[in-house]
Amino acid sequence: MAGVLVIGTLASAGAFRGGGGSSGGSGGPRYRITVPQTLAGGKYKLAKDISQQAGSSVPQEGANEHNIKAAGGQYSSGTKSLVMLGLYGVIDDPQTAVDHTIRGMTRDGKTEVAVPDKEFTPSGGGDSLTCGVDVRTEMGQKVTLPFCVWADSSTSGNVAETDAAHLAGDPQSIDLQEFADKADKIRGEVRKPLG
Repeated sequence: MAGVLVIGTLASAGAFRGGGGSSGGSGGPRYRITVPQTLAGGKYKLAKDISQQAGSSVPQEGANEHNIKAAGGQYSSGTKSLVMLGLYGVIDDPQTAVDHTIRGMTRDGKTEVAVPDKEFTPSGGGDSLTCGVDVRTEMGQKVTLPFCVWADSSTSGNVAETDAAHLAGDPQSIDLQEFADKADKIRGEVRKPLG
């Protein structure tokens, strides 16, 4: 089922482009996205680097994003499979990037919104993330997918997870604040200053 997660995440990456005015993507610190061997303080181990696969599905230039490169990894921890997909370059309007990523997740006709996305501030403070839960139907099996998305002037990231022990778990039972905290930790691990 990890493949399902990768495909769904890549589909959302393909939607990462669109309109939107400029809100000064040139200001602020510049970052790139990396693919570490472990995530979330060593809990998740890298199973597969999907940067090349992601790069082929993401346009380098869009109305809102420029000079875009992709980086991503599929990670595992026990029964859990997590995909981190990041894009970096110049992003004119981060909110537009977040909106397009989230809309792209349900564009395949197999995925529906189970818990609408909303903004979460990490428990330890810091920049907010937009998180929600989708349910994807694959070969008749429903798969519950919590996700979090963020964007700033030079990066956009998407973290999504499945749990083989609870593939069709109740979407309402997922603690999205807890997932947002995990995604924030991952953001800190993959987002590195340029230079």
